This record gives sequence, structure tokens and C-alpha cells, in this order.
Amino acid sequence: MRRPAFLGAVAMTVLLAMYAAYVGQRAIAFMETGDPVAVGIGAGLLVMPLLAIWWLAMEWRLGIAVQRMGDRLGLEGRLPLAGGSRSSSRGEPSPQAHAAFERARAGAEARPDDWSAWFEVGFAYEAAGDKRMARRALSHAASLFREESRRS
Repeated sequence: MRRPAFLGAVAMTVLLAMYAAYVGQRAIAFMETGDPVAVGIGAGLLVMPLLAIWWLAMEWRLGIAVQRMGDRLGLEGRLPLAGGSRSSSRGEPSPQAHAAFERARAGAEARPDDWSAWFEVGFAYEAAGDKRMARRALSHAASLFREESRRS
């Protein structure tokens, strides 16, 4: 596990817990007044910490799944390695990143139910500079990985 990324995630979790506790206390204080407007404000205030906690739980779930997939591929000697530079200074993918992406995409098209193929696509997207699509591909890989783990 990459230590700085893990420590950053722990720090963010602690900050979110502090935020949720503070806002939750304020929300309860508003609702205890009994004034209909204050109760409405308190109920509205509770929504944000609940959404933040749900979002963080999903982030941890994805992060743990990606780490487990990476560990498994590493043990099997199949961990995708970034080949060449990621992208140019203009934000365009390097030729190596583009070629790696095309290989990964072809692999995922050939094996659409294989989580390792989607894992490779995710890292190829990341190397090409498309973080949003990398996240979607890794999320899909994680769901396939969890499905496979349930079956075995």
C-alpha cells in the first residue's frame, strides 16, 4: 500500500468525522428548538454529513478493492506497469500511453467479464490523463472482482 496515499485517506476520514460531529451537533440543536423553521434547517443540515459519510465509505470501499486487486495481480506477476511518460506538457497522452491504452481496451473488449482486464484499462486511462474514466474503469473492475470473490 502506498503510504502517503493511505495517510491522506486517513487524514481525510478524521477531518470528515470532525465535520460530521460538529454539523450533526448543530443540526440537533436546531431541531431541539421546536420552531418549524429551525427544525427544517436542522434536518437540512443533517443531509450533508450523511452524504459525506456515504461518499467516504464508497471511496474506502473502492480503494480497498483496488488495493486487493493490485496485490493479487502483483502476486501473479500481472500488475500493469506504466510504460513511458504519462502525458505531454499540453495534457495530451504520450504515444506510449496511447498504445498502452489501446492494448488494454482491446483486452477488455476480448474479456469483458474479467476484472483484471478492466483494472488494466483503468490504469491505462490514468496514464493517458483521463482520471474520470480511470475511476469508472476501476470501479467496474472492483464490482467484477467482488462478484468473483463471492462466487469462490
